[in-house]
Amino acid sequence: MTNILIFPAGTEIGKEIYYALRHDKHINITLAGSDYDSHARHCACAYHVIPDIAQPNWLDALQQLLQLEKIDYIFPAHDDALLALSEKRDALSATVLCPPHETCHTTRYKSKTYQSLRKILPVPAVYTDSNKITQWPVFVKPDRGQGAQGASCIETPEALASLLAQQSDLIVCEYLSGDEYTVDCFSERDRGLLFCQPRTRSRIRAGIAMTSRLVTLEHVEEYARAISDRFHMRGAWFFQLKRAATGELTLLEVAPRIAGTMALNRVNGINFPLLTVYEAMRKKIALLPVCKELQITRSLSNQYKHSIQFQHVYIDYDDTVIINDKLCLLVITFLYQCINHEISIHLITRHAGDIHLELNTRRISMLFDSIIHLDKDAKKSDWIKQQNSIFIDDSFSERMEVFNAKEIPTFDINMLELLIRD
Repeated sequence: MTNILIFPAGTEIGKEIYYALRHDKHINITLAGSDYDSHARHCACAYHVIPDIAQPNWLDALQQLLQLEKIDYIFPAHDDALLALSEKRDALSATVLCPPHETCHTTRYKSKTYQSLRKILPVPAVYTDSNKITQWPVFVKPDRGQGAQGASCIETPEALASLLAQQSDLIVCEYLSGDEYTVDCFSERDRGLLFCQPRTRSRIRAGIAMTSRLVTLEHVEEYARAISDRFHMRGAWFFQLKRAATGELTLLEVAPRIAGTMALNRVNGINFPLLTVYEAMRKKIALLPVCKELQITRSLSNQYKHSIQFQHVYIDYDDTVIINDKLCLLVITFLYQCINHEISIHLITRHAGDIHLELNTRRISMLFDSIIHLDKDAKKSDWIKQQNSIFIDDSFSERMEVFNAKEIPTFDINMLELLIRD
């Protein structure tokens, strides 16, 4: 078993790494990060609170965790963590999954990245003297930033002067007016670039591509190979491009890490986090994408904490397990989750017809520990024997009757996501 730590786990990057590795039978995942509520604290594996890398004692705390959990590999899940971990990798007992520190340092800064690559691929013009700007608007962004966070389009010299007076860490660039793309890449230390796939950045929120689709672009493999060779890339990484007014694809940034929207390629057979682990293990790697036309639309997801404890589930059939003559997949997911946690499931129904034949036809007869088939006048509460139970039914009157009689939690299907564990 390979033990992998995702740190800091509460980012969108950490979420994608977790989703990409969680079902691998050879990997055990540990999560760590600061003491705040995030999706990582709702995952089905241990979450350890350790200091942020800005805190003076973070390295000692991290090393203690590595030894406690016998961690083999650390997956950085934030740009600043990537830089800090690459710098301190020799002081850690686990392998940090990233390229050399020089690469991480250079790519953390737009100015250093452009300076390093300007002779081998198109990069934006950078203005160090605002008096020499002849083409407006210009694009201003933090030199040490990611995505579109903190970036703005500035129309006039006066607005630029005002912004620069307020913030000193900005880089002033040529404004690129065309479409924007991300290119997801994978490199092996011995064979160089093995895979690159461009995708659109159609809808962006907080620097994250919320809608993206696979596309084919000119010169992308040439750019990717040049970047990979220049920075000695290993494992997963990406770069972003934008079209200039001339139509030329021009570099925005390079990041030697996982991107959250790499999920689009993961479901296409290119599991970047897992491939990165394999690259570190020096395993033989082959790639097999399955689809040329693919799109992702991302959204917020809900995670819940609750104090409800139960060992028995009593659930209705019609309009609950079955809705519109089809199995309700949310309910089926929940029932199998109960089986995994050794929670008993009791079907309690007034179904008109042979319920056993119905269940056999639906191929779900073995899901239930007991089947209670009632006549139309029987009270469901009379058949609920255990206090540590919950009751699920689409009918409010049925739920009210059971609650009044048994004082146990009752749910309809719209409430059920509360009980689904990630």
